[in-house]
Amino acid sequence: MPAPSPVILNQLGPVVGERIAAHPSRPTVLDHRAGHAPWDLPADVEVLLTRPLIGWEEAPAAPPPGWGKGMRWIQSASTGMDFYPPWLLDGAPVVTCARGVSAAAIADYAMTAILSVEKRWDTIRLAGPEDWRRETLGSLSGKRLGLAGFGAIGRAVTERALAFGMTVGAVRRSGWAEPEPGIEPFDRLEDLAAVSDHLVLALPLTAATRGLVSAALLAQVKPGLHLVNVARGALVDQDALLAAIGSGRVANATLDVTDPEPLPAGHPFYSHPAIRLTPHVSWSAPDFDRRLADRILANLDAYARSEPLRDVVDAATGY
Repeated sequence: MPAPSPVILNQLGPVVGERIAAHPSRPTVLDHRAGHAPWDLPADVEVLLTRPLIGWEEAPAAPPPGWGKGMRWIQSASTGMDFYPPWLLDGAPVVTCARGVSAAAIADYAMTAILSVEKRWDTIRLAGPEDWRRETLGSLSGKRLGLAGFGAIGRAVTERALAFGMTVGAVRRSGWAEPEPGIEPFDRLEDLAAVSDHLVLALPLTAATRGLVSAALLAQVKPGLHLVNVARGALVDQDALLAAIGSGRVANATLDVTDPEPLPAGHPFYSHPAIRLTPHVSWSAPDFDRRLADRILANLDAYARSEPLRDVVDAATGY
């Protein structure tokens, strides 16, 4: 007898919903109910497709009565899990994330930021003939890129950076059991930051990484560093970053994420000439929904066959 069709609550929008509904397992796909909290689930839901910034930040400290009853799998559209309450990772449901789905888009963003700084893309734009002048532009060739974190995003950035002739070094929390082609391994972020011209943050936000880019770290970076944060704003002590830029130790910062998001009106990041602030869009691309649906469908194949799912989140580490 075939397995019963799963009941799936889709909070990811119509593109994903239509693809999931056409799966051979013939799932019953329910749309997110307007006005309901994302944890307020209809009866019989066993699979939840969800994402941050749809109300999870207002979740109660403890799971609601009956939470998770009958649910077997939660799929997040994000890689980071810090937007969710801790109890989402507790208990019976398996939680999977979208690890690597946005890696190419984020890597493109990081390289755009690095090229913009080296080529002085903003300052060489001409407004009229009075601005016509010759300037010497920078180059990526021979510059050192530092990667704080070496998962799917780090690999995608590395592929692009090596093509531009950059030298790439990286640190990762899991250490270096074996060499990675084209990568100089570092054990300490302090040592990597001390020799990097551009430092890209691609780490999950956990209790261990919160405030990692501190005043102490920034005091040790290579003078003239360009910091690129495509991960989470709370990785960085923002006051310390402003002070490091003011002292000249850090020359530029490209921040796609801040703490909080958005920053309040009048925050100095908005107007600082050395800071490029963008609205947490580095992950976005025209094919994001398709790529996300492809990942979920692959997991739905495994789910229908009672096989292990891909990209399961480790409750102990939070990613």
